[in-house]
Amino acid sequence: MQTYVALLYSIILGEGRRVVMADLRTMAEGLGLMNARTLAATGNLVFKARAGEISKLEQRLEEAFEKTFGRHVDIIVRGAEGWRRLAASNPFPAESADAADQVAVRVMREPAPKDAVEALKIRAAGDEKVLWVDGDIWLVFSRERPSSRLLAAASHKRFGIGTSRNWNTVRRLAEMVAQ
Repeated sequence: MQTYVALLYSIILGEGRRVVMADLRTMAEGLGLMNARTLAATGNLVFKARAGEISKLEQRLEEAFEKTFGRHVDIIVRGAEGWRRLAASNPFPAESADAADQVAVRVMREPAPKDAVEALKIRAAGDEKVLWVDGDIWLVFSRERPSSRLLAAASHKRFGIGTSRNWNTVRRLAEMVAQ
């Protein structure tokens, strides 16, 4: 058995309706996934399953989600070792220590094109940062600009299927896969 992290993109089902994490765990267990645990109410799932092709696991989860909740949601899966590597690759350790909620990574299903960083840097304010690391896009958002143009640009699908998590979530998921 291998430990995996699954990240759901935008789990809002409709006006005022969100996915209840207990229901997400029940869905995962219905697929035969073991020790399903969630983190926060934003669609983070850690579980154990037989080692296999991640793309097939993503497909199974997406199909089950749509059947269970009536809406398609992109789901990005990483194995435990891949998640630990992602967390260890944080290029902004000082910023993460000072303002973990302002540091985020857009976790990609397929590596983002390297030119995505240049497209995002154009939108970044002077105190914002963008770096491409192993196919994922790391960002530091401005605490001074709650309506950052970078935030909107980074969540756009033109870079491929992905979803963002802040450093607090990345770190806590890394702790969960280590247990």
